[in-house]
Amino acid sequence: MGRLMNVMTPLHKRAARDYLGRMRDDKPKCMTVAKLYDADYWDGDRRYGYGGYHYDGRWKPVAEQLIEEYGLNERSSILDVGCGKAYLLYELHKLLPTARLAGFDIAEYAIGESMTEIREKLFVHRAEDPYPYKDDEFDLVISLTTLHNLDIFDLKTALMEIERVGKNKYIVCESYRNDLDLFNLQCWALTCKSFFSSAAWQWIFEEFVYTGDYEFIYFE
Repeated sequence: MGRLMNVMTPLHKRAARDYLGRMRDDKPKCMTVAKLYDADYWDGDRRYGYGGYHYDGRWKPVAEQLIEEYGLNERSSILDVGCGKAYLLYELHKLLPTARLAGFDIAEYAIGESMTEIREKLFVHRAEDPYPYKDDEFDLVISLTTLHNLDIFDLKTALMEIERVGKNKYIVCESYRNDLDLFNLQCWALTCKSFFSSAAWQWIFEEFVYTGDYEFIYFE
């Protein structure tokens, strides 16, 4: 198991969330809609997901920190598992124009709404299915806020594939440290299937032999 990181947390904390309001808003129906990962989830009403997820440059500091942390350069290769609209890959493309980038997501809609400069590097694929890549093919594999959306048996295969194809790895999962964090997470999460404490996540990483870096985001 690698390092506990602090890369995405500052971005996560920028958003305001009405936890009780979401819980009261016919949440089971909203969860069903969100898990389609279609237009409603990305660009529909906030009750179904992002409430409009558009490029605004917020991922640039994350891209810059990843470049520094992992010594990335224009000869590096980077894979994003669960890339969504791939705005982070777009920022990496701007900073490292000749680097080899690839990304996939379960959401065909999100891939179709990605920036045209990188769209040809993206494809639709499930995180838990075998990746079409060789062992250690990428200098860095990232997966941000995707893996907690899997059942534990699918989580195992996804972690094994991330471990297999990446020389370096960095993943981010929703988690909790105390009862308040857990309550807020349960109120807010629409697509999460794996509700694990940070200690439980660390146990899972060791059990499934994931050796990469990791970060937890909390709902405070």
